[in-house]
Amino acid sequence: MKKFFTSALMRGLFWQLIGWIVGALFVTGVRVLMGLNPFVTGQYFFTEPAWVFGGLVGAISYVASTGAMTDWFKWAKGEEVPEHREDPPGWEKYLNVSLDHKVIGVQYTVTALFLLCVGGLFALIFRTELAHSGLQFLTLQEYNTFMSLHGIVMIVGILLGVAGLMNYLVPMLIGAQDMAFPRLNAFSYWVAPPAAVLLLSTLLFGGFDTGWTGYPPLSERAPLGMQMFFLGVAVAGWASILGGLNLLASVLRMRAKGMTPFRMPIFVWAAIATSLISTTATQLIGLSFQMVMFQRLFGMGFFDSEKGGNPILFQHLFWFYSHPAVYVFVLPGLGIISELMPVFARKPLFGYRFVAMSSLGIALVGFLVWAHHMFVSGMNPYLRIPFMFSTLLVAVPTGVKFFSWVSTLWKGKIEAPTPMLFVIGGVVVFLLGGLSGPPNATVATDLHLQNTYWIVGHFHDTMFGGYIFPFFAAIYYWFPKVTGRRMNEALGKIHFWLMMPSFLTLTLLMMRVGLLGMRRRVADYDPALGFDNYHLIMTIAAYLIAISILIFLYNLIVSVTHGEVATGNVWNSRSPEWQVPSPMPVHNYDQPFEVIGEPYDYGLPGSVYIKFEDKKSKGH
Repeated sequence: MKKFFTSALMRGLFWQLIGWIVGALFVTGVRVLMGLNPFVTGQYFFTEPAWVFGGLVGAISYVASTGAMTDWFKWAKGEEVPEHREDPPGWEKYLNVSLDHKVIGVQYTVTALFLLCVGGLFALIFRTELAHSGLQFLTLQEYNTFMSLHGIVMIVGILLGVAGLMNYLVPMLIGAQDMAFPRLNAFSYWVAPPAAVLLLSTLLFGGFDTGWTGYPPLSERAPLGMQMFFLGVAVAGWASILGGLNLLASVLRMRAKGMTPFRMPIFVWAAIATSLISTTATQLIGLSFQMVMFQRLFGMGFFDSEKGGNPILFQHLFWFYSHPAVYVFVLPGLGIISELMPVFARKPLFGYRFVAMSSLGIALVGFLVWAHHMFVSGMNPYLRIPFMFSTLLVAVPTGVKFFSWVSTLWKGKIEAPTPMLFVIGGVVVFLLGGLSGPPNATVATDLHLQNTYWIVGHFHDTMFGGYIFPFFAAIYYWFPKVTGRRMNEALGKIHFWLMMPSFLTLTLLMMRVGLLGMRRRVADYDPALGFDNYHLIMTIAAYLIAISILIFLYNLIVSVTHGEVATGNVWNSRSPEWQVPSPMPVHNYDQPFEVIGEPYDYGLPGSVYIKFEDKKSKGH
C-alpha cells in the first residue's frame, strides 16, 4: 500500500488539490490588492476567476509533481539524461511515469475503461429517471448535469482508449523499439488524469446544463461547473495533439526495413489518419471553449450578439473539430476490424490498398461536412446544399471498408472466438449507424429528425459499432500479448451475447421514439404520448449492457493472474508482434526484422511477411 500512496498517480492528485487552492488564493489576493470583492456569497466561496485559475494551476501542478517533466528540467540545467530508464518491477510501474510505450498504452487503456464506466454510470442514472414519465428522483438541473457529463466523459474516455490502442500497437506493428519521443509520450498521458479530475469536479461546482456541446448563450449563464468542463476539455486536448504528433513522427521515421507504406498493417493507416485529424482540428474545440471561458471571465463578446458577437460562430468552430472527432473515434475501430478479420477468416484482406486509402479519404472528407449539424441553427440557407452533398460523400470511402469486409469473409474458413464475435458485432452495429446517417445528411429529413432521439440512436450505433465493439475485440485479442495469459472464452462470449441484443434493442427503440417525436435532452415527457413502455424496455436493455460490462471487468481482472497461459502465437497471426514471446519483451524486438511480403496473405502457400535478421529464425 505504501507504493500505491507514494506513486506518481497519488502524488499528482495531492498536488493538483494543493495547486488548485494556491491558485485560487493567488487570484483572491490580487483582487484584494485591486480593491475588488475577494469572495462571493453562496456555496463557492472563491470567485469564478479564482476557481478557474486554480484549476489551471492544479493541472500544471499535477503534471509537474508526477515527474513527467523531470528529465526536461535536468536537460535544461545541463545535466546528463539517460536515453532509457528502467521501470520498477510489478504493478507499480503502471502508477508511475514510464517511457515504455507498452506501459503508457496500458495506462491510457485502463484510464479509458475507468472513464467509460463512470460515463456509463451517469447514463444509467438518468436512464432510470426516464424509465417512467414524470420526475422520479432527479431535479431538472441534476438530470441535465448527468446527461451532459455522460456525453463528455464518454468522449474523453474514447479518446484515451484510442490513444491506448495506438500507443501500444503501432510501434510493435511497424517494428520499432518505442515511439519517436518517449518522454513526450509520457507527458501526453500524464496530462490526461488532471483533465479527467477537472471534468468530474463539475459535480462539485453546480454542474452544467448545456449537453456536451456547451453552446452559448446557455453556457455563458451556466453554473461554475461549466468552466471546469471547458478547462478539462482544453487540457485533455493537449494529450490528443501531442500524441498525434508523436505517432506521425514514429511511423514516418521508425518503420522496419522493407516496410513500405503499402506493406504496413492496416491499423497503422488508421492511426495515421486519426493522428492527422487530432493534430489539425483539436485546436478548434479548445479555442471555441476558451473564447466562452474568456467571455464569462472578462466580459468579452465573441458570441454575444448584444456586443457584436455571433453565437453561430461558436457552432462553426466547435463542429469543425467535433465532427472530424467522430472519425478520431471510429477510424481506429475500423482499423481493428480490418486487422482482425483476415486472421479469423484465414483469407487475405480484400482490397488492402483501397482500404488503406479509404481511411485517409474519410479523414479528408470529414473536414468538409461539419455544418450538417447546423441545418436548424439559423446559418445561411445557401450553405445547406453543399454540406449535404459533402456529408453524403463520406459514405463512399466508408463503403469501401464494408465491401472489403464482406469480400474478406466470403468463402473464408471463419473461426469465431470472442474477438471475432466483437468484430462481426461491430460491423453490424456500425452498418446500422451508417444506414441511419443519410436521413441526417439530407436537409429535408434532418429538419424533422434534428434534436430527436433518432439522432441519439444513430450516434450510439456509430460510436459502439465504430469504436466500443472493436475496442473489446482488441482487448480480447491482444490481452495475451500484454499479460501472457488469455481471457476466459466462456465469459467473453456471455459478455458478447448479452451486450449485442441489448444494445440493438436500446438503439432501435431510441430511433423509434425519435420518429414518433421524442425530443432528446429532456428529463420528462407527456404520458399521453405512449412512450412509457418504450423507455422502460430501453432502461432494462441499458442495465443488461451494464451487467455485460461487469462480466467483462471481472474476466479482465481475474485473467491477469489466473488466465490460461498463452505465450506463443495464440491466434496463428502473421503480424510481427505475434512472432516473439508474450508478454512483449521490454524493447520489443531483440533482433530487427525485414518485411519481405504482404501483411495479409493468409491461406497462400509459401507466403512470408517478415524475416528476422537472425538466420536461425524462420520467416512468418
